[in-house]
Amino acid sequence: MPATDKTGKSGVSFTEQEALQFHQQGRPGKLEISPTKPMATQRDLSLAYSPGVAVPVKAIAEDPSRAFDYTTRGNLVAVISNGTAILGLGNLGALASKPVMEGKAVLFKRFADVDSIDLEVDTQDVDAFINSVRYLGPSFGGINLEDIKAPDCFIIESRLRELMDIPVFHDDQHGTAIIAAAGMINALHLTGRDMKTTKVVCNGAGAAGIACIELVKAMGIPHENVILCDTKGVIYKGREEGMNQWKSAHAVETSARSLYDALKGADVFLGVSVKGALTEDMVRAMAPNPIIFAMANPDPEITPEEVAAIREDAIVATGRSDYPNQVNNVLGFPYIFRGALDVHATTINDAMKVACAQALALLAREEVPDEVAAAYRGNRPKFGPDYIIPVPFDPRLIHTVPPAVAQAAMESGVARKPIVDMATYRNQLSARRDPVAGTLQRIFSKVRQQPKRVVFAEGEEEPMIRAAASYVSQGLGQAILIGREDEIREAAGTAGVDLNRPGISILNARLSTKNQDYAEFLYGRLQRRGYLFRDCQRLVNNDRNYWGAIMVARGDADAMVTGITRNYSVVLDTVHNCIDTKPGHRVIGVSLALSRGRTVLVADTAVIDMPTSEELADIAEEAAHVARRLGYEPRVAMLAYSTFGHPSGERSERVREAVKILDRRRVDFEYDGEMGADIALNMDKMAAYPFCRLSGPANVLVMPAFHSASISTKMLQELGGSTVIGPLLVGLDKPVQIVPMGAKDSDIVNMAAIAAYNVT
Repeated sequence: MPATDKTGKSGVSFTEQEALQFHQQGRPGKLEISPTKPMATQRDLSLAYSPGVAVPVKAIAEDPSRAFDYTTRGNLVAVISNGTAILGLGNLGALASKPVMEGKAVLFKRFADVDSIDLEVDTQDVDAFINSVRYLGPSFGGINLEDIKAPDCFIIESRLRELMDIPVFHDDQHGTAIIAAAGMINALHLTGRDMKTTKVVCNGAGAAGIACIELVKAMGIPHENVILCDTKGVIYKGREEGMNQWKSAHAVETSARSLYDALKGADVFLGVSVKGALTEDMVRAMAPNPIIFAMANPDPEITPEEVAAIREDAIVATGRSDYPNQVNNVLGFPYIFRGALDVHATTINDAMKVACAQALALLAREEVPDEVAAAYRGNRPKFGPDYIIPVPFDPRLIHTVPPAVAQAAMESGVARKPIVDMATYRNQLSARRDPVAGTLQRIFSKVRQQPKRVVFAEGEEEPMIRAAASYVSQGLGQAILIGREDEIREAAGTAGVDLNRPGISILNARLSTKNQDYAEFLYGRLQRRGYLFRDCQRLVNNDRNYWGAIMVARGDADAMVTGITRNYSVVLDTVHNCIDTKPGHRVIGVSLALSRGRTVLVADTAVIDMPTSEELADIAEEAAHVARRLGYEPRVAMLAYSTFGHPSGERSERVREAVKILDRRRVDFEYDGEMGADIALNMDKMAAYPFCRLSGPANVLVMPAFHSASISTKMLQELGGSTVIGPLLVGLDKPVQIVPMGAKDSDIVNMAAIAAYNVT
């Protein structure tokens, strides 16, 4: 099947030894089971097993639907095979299929946060296989069948769907069909075709081929406009040789008997057969602007180069990652099951498959973020003949496809738990794949309610241009790009970004009527610090950060984002020359560390090198304020290498004094210290200090020095797998955010939204 690059022949280079070593190193295989609840104490074990487990057991016995509330069933899929059709390798048996099934389970988790267990059933008897699977229903929320030969797979899927009240989905059939359908929707759109008059030829009458034509018919292509072919030619009404009930259902009245005959004047070729099945003469026989999906794995029926040599008007897709328009099943099955599981669907029907295909098609028409460009080795794709299908690592898939599938399930009556608030559901999905999304969603929502004018100071840089366009397209407000217009437009053209849209403006400082006013403003601030007027004029003319910061200071813009070409400290000095510290505040850097569902604010990560006790108290207040602005009730831990006096030391004494200062200030948030990070973050360890004033694990960590804050957050990111946002610059009188050098456009948009929201 044209799914992920399983064989190593689809644009991914590795040796057999590398593949074996990958699967063998560390713990053999690709999966492990990790508990989601603490298992550290006797009480934990008593709750997890006996006697505590009896309580949910009784609840489920009274109401079976509660299994979704108290067990993993609602997020658990079984990946099941008997190994009769492994990849393109054939019938190698159940045990040999295990590496593939483990891989499928990993993909479920990686792309849609669906937990999965692989089950290899050692029988080729269809009835025995069905009987072994049908009784597993109480364990799982869905069944993904894989690598089962045709026609057995048709019988198995059909019978299990009748016998079980959870989704049963054979991905080799439907996965290929859904992704191909998404690409076909866009190819028809680009060539101006109507489904009702489009003529389709499918070569390959196995599981994937039959699923493909069933789905395109469900989308609106008439039965009589679809011709199915197998190794013996066209499947026509009256044919007896090599037929079965599944082929017969798609037989049509036609005089065509060969694949060549069928392709004369055809608009679309769907190939799920073998290398070389589509010849150059067949391609020439097709209609103008032919659509060719050569999806044989690992080698397509015809290569894009071979098609291009004879026709310039063709749109070509394959199952290979080294060609444009890869038909990759990972675009479908994780997200289909995600949507189905989230509404407790009883099945996956045609409406849900079509919804998935349509959602994928529409996503391919949108401008793509940096993550997608990275998948194309830096070449940013744009909707057109070479980009009609999204790529697997597009981060938008998680919040685009499952809602469409869930909505279709609800509308078609197979959802047992309808989703009431679809917008909230999309936000939750974003957070499953990217923990940053859940934290930032509140900020984005607030900014959309009160859109802001944000200066994108380094406006000639491609990431800034893309970020500005994204900021506007997401309804966050207006974007002001600072720089030379010709340079900005040239860079935008290279990036494929349309700047001729409402909400984006370009400002050249030297040509602005405010130039003199801004120079005088800066001179008024710096004249007693050794600056002459001509120095200030030069800074205003030549330094985009000065211009942008003055715009914000003067009220000509609401906020600014910058930093991709200069060091943080250099930009901060520039900003400080233009904008004052907010009265009653202190300028610091606060980073958000997100890991395993927990968000912790860390301060100060950017500004004060070795804070005094007074400064540590100020940092605690500032960080607590930021926590509240972000929607968290602060519990502040004043960190040190010691915990409540042991071991003693000068630096710990400064932290203890900071706590006393907070006592005198009578602040309105929880705080305590000095303490180690392990005590601050672990309630079991904190219990050894019953006098500790924190009511729960700390969510704000005040570090004893800038270097410890910076080192710890970077270690969290690199070793702990945490996501770190920031540092957020807080404490200024006007909102400015500084991104790291080389930041991606998505990072810039996030920081622009934070600047617009103003966390200070």
